[in-house]
Amino acid sequence: MTDVLITPIDLAAFVKSEPTVIIDTRNPEAYAAGHLPGAVNIHEIFTYLATSTPEGLAELKSKFIELFGKAGLSGAETAVIYEQSMNSGFGQSCRGYFLLTFLGYPKIRVLHGGIDAWIAAKLPLSMETPSPKTASFPVDASAAGVIIDAGEMLAAIGDPAIAKLDVRDVDEWIGESSSPYGKDFCPRKGRIPGAKWIEWYRMMKPTAEGPRFKSKSEILAECASVGITPQTPVYLYCFKGARASNTLLALKDAGVENVKMYFGSWNEWSRDPALPIEEGYPAPLAKSA
Repeated sequence: MTDVLITPIDLAAFVKSEPTVIIDTRNPEAYAAGHLPGAVNIHEIFTYLATSTPEGLAELKSKFIELFGKAGLSGAETAVIYEQSMNSGFGQSCRGYFLLTFLGYPKIRVLHGGIDAWIAAKLPLSMETPSPKTASFPVDASAAGVIIDAGEMLAAIGDPAIAKLDVRDVDEWIGESSSPYGKDFCPRKGRIPGAKWIEWYRMMKPTAEGPRFKSKSEILAECASVGITPQTPVYLYCFKGARASNTLLALKDAGVENVKMYFGSWNEWSRDPALPIEEGYPAPLAKSA
């Protein structure tokens, strides 16, 4: 796998020699206050909620084919995506990485450390809004296999060989809250039955320059703590696919071979009363309490 993560210093050199489209995923107010020179703002990368129905996935594709095309991505350019820092935006830059991967875009990088790292490196910001030339965004339909729908996740509950990995915050995992947007944002609280749990923050560690991804061996050690090896098929979910995208990038970079995303995640699963859930503490903890 080509390194997806790129440092600010490397990016500053990269844009001088390679066709690049830089994408800021933050809200428009933060973007307007200062952004990487030439960056376009696509906050919908973070805010867009998707369902995994055929209609929902078709809408997801058409939405981002249009947005990425308007940003100037034709396939010749490297897309470089960033957020504020790696742990302050619920993984939104990585959600951009996932969406581009889902659409089959060939050249994708994520600014490691986000704009905070760029500022720490004393690199310049801009307040100018570029006007990119709209491009014909290329789609590789064969890449869509990285996403799974609710039916595939439901089928995986009965397959112990597939790790169902929940990476939400602890209050969501134990069913105290339904989402990061409020405890009762969704109609049901809990988790997908049989899911393993690694809180998404555990893929990162603090450094003097802010949070960064752990080393590949450290990430594999986190996986081993819940029985996941590089050969284990992993189905990821969170609330809407952002935090899980952060984890997906970490796992793929560490060499976990078969990682797929249930992008509809808890926002979709919790709204269908026909889909099973677990609540409270996982069974071993409940028994020992």
